[in-house]
Amino acid sequence: MPFPQAKPLHVSPLQQELLQRMVQRTTSAQRLVKRGHIILEAAKGMSNTKIAAHQQVDYETVRRWRNRWHAAEESQNCERRAIEVLLSDEQRPGAPATFTLEQFMRIMALACETPASADRPVSSWTPRELADEAVKRGIVEQISPRTVERFLKGERFTAPSQALLAHSAARGPRRTGPADLHGLPGL
Repeated sequence: MPFPQAKPLHVSPLQQELLQRMVQRTTSAQRLVKRGHIILEAAKGMSNTKIAAHQQVDYETVRRWRNRWHAAEESQNCERRAIEVLLSDEQRPGAPATFTLEQFMRIMALACETPASADRPVSSWTPRELADEAVKRGIVEQISPRTVERFLKGERFTAPSQALLAHSAARGPRRTGPADLHGLPGL
């Protein structure tokens, strides 16, 4: 039985340009490059089956990334980092995420605005100003400037799991020595 017809993807010219830059950048993670190619080919109207064959991935992988792009179209920010986060892996098991993808995307969209549009007396956003404005607009109840800074760097903030913390504490204090100066663990 053939697979159902996939919904066409809508990729703006700016999104397409950012995706093209991402897939051509030599420093991009290969998983993001592969996912970027999937989105670009889907935007050209290629079927999931053809994309899967061309990109040498499973059909379900193509379907997953096409569906994720569709789900995020309404709240998607055109920033390069937002696209990379959209195409990043799902959160792994562990502590639940502190912020939702929607909150993250709204903060990224806020960062794209000018501070003057929010009546802020600064010429460019600082993490503290963005955190204050996100709380003021009701995007989040509270957020630290450090978390905003992590968002802007493209990191998805999650707390370490309790097992990791317990494991680290069980090892005891770490010895330091000359090897530490070179980035090697102490002996």
